[in-house]
Amino acid sequence: MKLASHYTRASVLISLLVLTISAFVYYYTISSIARQQLDGDLSEEVAEFVGYVNRHHRLPKPVDFDQDQTSVIKTSLSNYETRFFDTPYFNKKEKKNESGRAVTFLVTISPQRYLVTISESRENTEYLLQIISVITLALAAILLTVLIVTHKYFLKGLWEPFYAALGKVQEFNAADHTRITATASKVDEFKQLNDAIEKMSARVTEEYKGLKTFTENAAHEIMTPLSLITSKLDILIQDESLRPDQYMQIADLYAATNRLSHLNQSLLLLVKIENDLLHDNEALNMKNVINEKFQLFQEMIQSKSIDVNFEMEDVEINASRHLAEILINNLFSNAIRHNREHGEIRIRLTTETLTFQNTGNGDMLDEHRIFDRFYKSKASEGTGLGLAIIKTICNKYNFVVNYRFIADLHSFEIKINSKQQKQALPLQ
Repeated sequence: MKLASHYTRASVLISLLVLTISAFVYYYTISSIARQQLDGDLSEEVAEFVGYVNRHHRLPKPVDFDQDQTSVIKTSLSNYETRFFDTPYFNKKEKKNESGRAVTFLVTISPQRYLVTISESRENTEYLLQIISVITLALAAILLTVLIVTHKYFLKGLWEPFYAALGKVQEFNAADHTRITATASKVDEFKQLNDAIEKMSARVTEEYKGLKTFTENAAHEIMTPLSLITSKLDILIQDESLRPDQYMQIADLYAATNRLSHLNQSLLLLVKIENDLLHDNEALNMKNVINEKFQLFQEMIQSKSIDVNFEMEDVEINASRHLAEILINNLFSNAIRHNREHGEIRIRLTTETLTFQNTGNGDMLDEHRIFDRFYKSKASEGTGLGLAIIKTICNKYNFVVNYRFIADLHSFEIKINSKQQKQALPLQ
């Protein structure tokens, strides 16, 4: 839900709560005032009745005045506190029962005591309260309607600078070398937000340029001496005059240099992927890519007598061919290097998932750390970046990769969901 909707809902709910409470308070206040007014009128009636008795020493004739109704009964009570209360009132003219208000008090005409009750209709007061309640509810409904319409239409323009800034942030890409320009706004908070976004985009763009330049230069500077070392070692290792121990030492140096070169290339690849430097997306048939890579790994597979089983559909995705080949290459390499003699590899490809399963010599790996950089088992001789590269490539294309250990099989499952991925990543 949008911020404006949250704000509108909160405003409406608070206003509704305040209006509801105010309506009840207003109703009971008016009702109390009306009751006090009726009690005042009844008190005057009591005073007139008592005054008449004191002057004439007899009860007045039972005549109703101003729709007041009086009843008198004899009593033996010597003390009685005057009491006001609500009571039904029978309207003789309209012949119907109405709500009423009454007072009961004690009068004495020596030696007899009488309990007198005077009642008065509350119909006019109730009608007035109903009118006031209807007017109050109508005003509350009008106020809420105006509040909702105001928030939905008239205040909508107030949020336009915010959504404009949000759209620019969502479209921002440091690789495009474009900075976000502030959108004009009369709201101070939006001005501060736009200024902060503009400065942030400028800083990110500059840092991105510096990182890109550093990465390219560092990769070039590292590869140059590595290439030189490798070429010198190639010459030395072909020298027939080398003693066996010298040959073994040069072979170790050669392997270490190749490993360092591979490590440099892997780190450079991770930087390029994470900084979105690869934009060569195209339509790829993953079944064909897997078959091509399988042919390249045939020698390694045969050397360990590994049985490979395929269950594949034709699945098309939008991705960089270079990254797709690296993804499959690393999956094959991992499944072969960590397999046993006469082991098995199962490959399953559907429109939803790509799964590589392989037998191995070890138990289940740490599923929480297996995709971390430089994490590897004790028996591994790799750089510890192969699975990290797989994870990074999957993140780039919104794939989800999981590791599980099922029935003595190490299983790497990549949720491709090629239909949604194809819509989300159009060809570039």
